[in-house]
Amino acid sequence: MVKRKIVFRRKKKENRLSMVMVTMAVLMLLIVISFKSVELKREQAVYDEKIGVLNSQIEEEQLRAAEIEEYGKYTQTMKYVEEVAKDKLGLVYEGEIIFKSED
Repeated sequence: MVKRKIVFRRKKKENRLSMVMVTMAVLMLLIVISFKSVELKREQAVYDEKIGVLNSQIEEEQLRAAEIEEYGKYTQTMKYVEEVAKDKLGLVYEGEIIFKSED
């Protein structure tokens, strides 16, 4: 009977030691996971900011592309040809009178 008590006490101590070690391992895992979680949230915030900046750049470039397309259509009109002919080449219609300032 004494032998049984000693064996029982040893197993009880071994079980406590095992439980403490398992608990420590679980706590260490929780700590590592929480630190990584915080780090990932920081990275996500940085990436979200980059996404916002890139989306605004995309919108600006789409507006610019629309303006360029409109200007391309405008350069195909007769009004544009007349303006260039008058401003750069000094051409006028027949019978048109030009007044120049003396400045």
